[in-house]
Amino acid sequence: MIIFAALPRYGTNMPANGQFLMEGRQMQNRILGDNLSVSALGLGCMGMSHAYSPAADESGSIATLHRAVDLGVTFFDTAEVYGPYTNEVLVGKGLKPFRDKVTIATKFGFRIDASKPSGQMMVGTDSRPENVHAAAEASLKRLGVEVIDLFYQHRVDPNVPIEETVGAMAELVEAGKIRHLGLSEANAATLRKAHATHPITALQSEYSLWTRDVEQNGVLDTCRELGIGFVPFSPLGRGVLTGALKNLDGLSDTDFRRSLPRFQAENFDANLALITLLEEMAVEKGVEAGQLALAWVMAQGDFIVPIPGTTKIANLEKNVAAANVSLSAEEAQRLGDLLSPTKVAGGRYPEQMAAMANR
Repeated sequence: MIIFAALPRYGTNMPANGQFLMEGRQMQNRILGDNLSVSALGLGCMGMSHAYSPAADESGSIATLHRAVDLGVTFFDTAEVYGPYTNEVLVGKGLKPFRDKVTIATKFGFRIDASKPSGQMMVGTDSRPENVHAAAEASLKRLGVEVIDLFYQHRVDPNVPIEETVGAMAELVEAGKIRHLGLSEANAATLRKAHATHPITALQSEYSLWTRDVEQNGVLDTCRELGIGFVPFSPLGRGVLTGALKNLDGLSDTDFRRSLPRFQAENFDANLALITLLEEMAVEKGVEAGQLALAWVMAQGDFIVPIPGTTKIANLEKNVAAANVSLSAEEAQRLGDLLSPTKVAGGRYPEQMAAMANR
């Protein structure tokens, strides 16, 4: 693995409380694709409306969005399926005062049955050209914007050639409704086909200390080769890598994580031992476990922009502070070895969800 230097930093260690913030310091930017400049760390907004419980209240979520802007975050991620639909409305409302300062990314591509219980609403994929256009129009309205900055295909549709889908997305660029195109959870071959049809600005897939599929399947190398930005979701392992989740008692029955193999009781208990190793190294470094985990992801390449999600301002501030944590190549290697995915108990998705990833 090639380890790149992390962002230019203001110091190696931070105060023991981990609250070293960005006020008075400029958040560094990174470039996705050829020319999309965004903050080096973004904010994933899914959890404000979807998947995790309890749901955040609107005023609290908007306060978090505003605080993110205050701290220099300019990159915000949502999707039509989050809610479904309600997260786009929330993000659009919360970021309206800052529209000229922020980049909003959203996603399309699932068939959604809102009459089904939470967790069962995604009933398939639909990336037919007609749905690409319809989904974009609907997202524009929900977000309350004239143009979508970054429009991702949320999952590759096995029934529609990627060239057709990207061709339809390119038509939206020509119409001035979309600025940049992206894919999510696409494999290297699909990414190459898509990029040959129209330049792809970013690929979004899961990536963290304990999920590194993209290192093994050629996706990360392909992004690096083609000049495509890489946007890791769940860079904190859905909260586990912060060290704050010590048991499953705090997860409601409807929390999405309860369906994931790594969060099943036996697997979860086994994985806590790995988190202890992360916490021990964080103490040595004078930072928090989550900050160390984010710094590791950011150190893997300057074309990588993680989007940790949170609903709480305190957690947001800790995450943003991770942009000031520097890792040497030796530290990054040691950390990667300590939490090697080969040591993790359980897969990242149950079988049905795993089948939706483009392998």
